Amino acid sequence: MNEPVYSATDFSAPAMVEGIAQVVEVDGKLAWLVPEQTSSCGGCASASACGAKGIGTTASRLEARRFQLVNDAGFRVGERVVVGIRENALLKASITAYVIPLATLLIAGALAQWAAGSDRVTMAAMFAGLALGLGLARLGAGRLLLRGDLAPRFIRRAGAGETCNLE
Repeated sequence: MNEPVYSATDFSAPAMVEGIAQVVEVDGKLAWLVPEQTSSCGGCASASACGAKGIGTTASRLEARRFQLVNDAGFRVGERVVVGIRENALLKASITAYVIPLATLLIAGALAQWAAGSDRVTMAAMFAGLALGLGLARLGAGRLLLRGDLAPRFIRRAGAGETCNLE
């Protein structure tokens, strides 16, 4: 008889976006990690204006990128680990941060232009729409954070010389 063929890929599980981070501090049951920069960081045309680098000294930039994980795996300082976040959570966060404020700005501007036909009224309405959108985005991000959707998850320890670059 033919034996069933099983796929090694579980398509029912959400895809993960992976990255490598280094453990910089262990504090009881919590471990603090800093993501490693990929080789593409700093290599694009907008590198000088990139928000991923942060503002200020190297120490303040590293501090701003730190995140914590529950130390169930017994992490040690200096260890490299692979962490991931669900792809759909990343999409939800992007929509929350960018689409909501932009949509409210454009909708408010279009409605004001249609109703009043004045550039000043339209600009004021667009500013109000942006403020409303940023407020809605803040509420949405808070909800995502409370549900734990934005929390990175430990996947495995990184091997020697392992990178997340696709080559």
